[in-house]
Amino acid sequence: MPLTLTSLPYEAEVGDQAAARSRLGVRDEKHSTLALERHVYRPRRPPVLSGSFVVTRCSEALPAAGNDEKIAALFPHMHRKPLVRIGFHSGPQPVPVGRPLRVGVLFSGGPASGGHNVLTGLYEYLATRNVSSSLLGFLGGPSGLLDDKHIEIDEMLLFKHRNQGGFHLLGSGRTKIETAEQLEVAFRNCEKLELDGLVIVGGDDSNTNACLLGEYIAEHRGRTCVVGVPKTIDGDLRNEYIEASFGFDTACKTYAELVSNLGFDASSAQKVYHICRLMGRSASHITLEVALQTHPNVAIISEEVAAKRQTLPMIVNIIADTVCERAQMGKNYGLVILPEGIVEFMPDIRALIAELNEVLSAPNTSNVGAAATGNGMAAAAAEAAAAADTKSEATIVKEIAAMLSDKSATLLLSLPVPFAAQLCLDRDPHGNVQVSKIESERLIAELVDRELQRRKHERTYCGTFSTVTHFFGYEGRCGLPSNFDCNYCYTLGLVAGGLIEHGYTGYMARATGLCRAPELWEVGGVPLTSMMNIERRKGKDVPVIEKSTVNLGGAVFQSYKSVRHAWRLSDDYRVVGPMQFYGPHADEITRTIETTE
Repeated sequence: MPLTLTSLPYEAEVGDQAAARSRLGVRDEKHSTLALERHVYRPRRPPVLSGSFVVTRCSEALPAAGNDEKIAALFPHMHRKPLVRIGFHSGPQPVPVGRPLRVGVLFSGGPASGGHNVLTGLYEYLATRNVSSSLLGFLGGPSGLLDDKHIEIDEMLLFKHRNQGGFHLLGSGRTKIETAEQLEVAFRNCEKLELDGLVIVGGDDSNTNACLLGEYIAEHRGRTCVVGVPKTIDGDLRNEYIEASFGFDTACKTYAELVSNLGFDASSAQKVYHICRLMGRSASHITLEVALQTHPNVAIISEEVAAKRQTLPMIVNIIADTVCERAQMGKNYGLVILPEGIVEFMPDIRALIAELNEVLSAPNTSNVGAAATGNGMAAAAAEAAAAADTKSEATIVKEIAAMLSDKSATLLLSLPVPFAAQLCLDRDPHGNVQVSKIESERLIAELVDRELQRRKHERTYCGTFSTVTHFFGYEGRCGLPSNFDCNYCYTLGLVAGGLIEHGYTGYMARATGLCRAPELWEVGGVPLTSMMNIERRKGKDVPVIEKSTVNLGGAVFQSYKSVRHAWRLSDDYRVVGPMQFYGPHADEITRTIETTE
């Protein structure tokens, strides 16, 4: 089906809701006024992407981020490629029509606001270059490619999702394309569909798999160029080449509004502490950004916890000390925020989890005897866990604690029983503790309360302590994308199309200078292997794109560090308000992106 561009050049003006309704074919109650406004918002982009351009190399061949020789052996066709830059033609303009392309696209991993604008930019690029091009969307993420479940994306379908949150046009999934069988199936489907390009929108793992697929296709002399687009709300796909992943800006602004509201609720009612857990298992970028936006009394940063080897009791005391000092000022209320992955950064909890994983790794209930081949303790632990229906949680915890080292046993028994039982009983199919399910905000709230009761008994604290706990996670993944994410994703889609047309496989689309206006961004591509290292996972060395964690010496953290002591005792909560789409503050960006390191 030929591509059309009757509505995609954004000819409608902002506020032209009647035109939007006409194109959408909907009645007034189908879309909110704001949703209709966003349909006709025109994303901004660098001028170089408005017409035909050249793609030139702008660096020497780049080595891997680490273990260069191993990465080279794994990716002989993808490795040691240069950075490339998209620029204006310096000579006579070529014929502005390109060859017709067939391109596939899929979303991988959790959703992030702005994904539909990647599709919009990609579609517009293909349609502008040659209306005989085709854009296929794979349904349900990577599994859609493996099962060959796809739709052809047309103008009307795309218009309904333009500048809207979510990934619901195509859906997403967490299937990984990494085994030899999966790579072969994906390759065959790309060949069958005669794809010139495949765009994989995802995070570090998804783009690692994109590189694996690109290598496999190149090795088998396939025609498909594989290009990645950086997506993750956690902000941990960030390095010297990629300044930001899309979705982070919108997520932080969404969470900041919620946390800001709680700060003023605390200072208004003056009777509770709000303790909030935010997204970010591997890195604390969201917590740090939200702290800078909202000014909480305490913000725990996982990377600092790891660097200082702060244990769970130490974190509890940091918060309890703040509560006591505020109580002396007559303030029995406050605001605390922390990242969801905090417990995995505490050395004592990490050691406990490692021991539990070892003793609980035997086959459970139906096959306890199998553990006798080498691990009697594991068998005993499995028997204890299997008896969960007949024994109390406290009894099971005590039995398993007896199998641990003295230090880990003491820590396990010091935890509130429901949390200790969760560590012992709630395991994944491999027998490992499911850390992501731990409600760390509730755990810390209970332990702080226990510590304050101890201090009250010793007459070193005489205040009151009441908590309300919150987890802000999914709320930040699918909201209407901010202007920044609309512009950024639209630009990345255009860039991905350009990389495919010019044959740059194994690259990630990128834009730099994001702290400036979109018209001033520089765009191009970076080799996926240049961001890779080798990690040990499940007993094997595997290639991975390294996650970016908070730089404790960087400007963003140092900015927070310089003011956090003052925030502990003051009520300096900052009004954030709803995310703005129009007006003088609509194009504000996060402090994290503003202070590009």
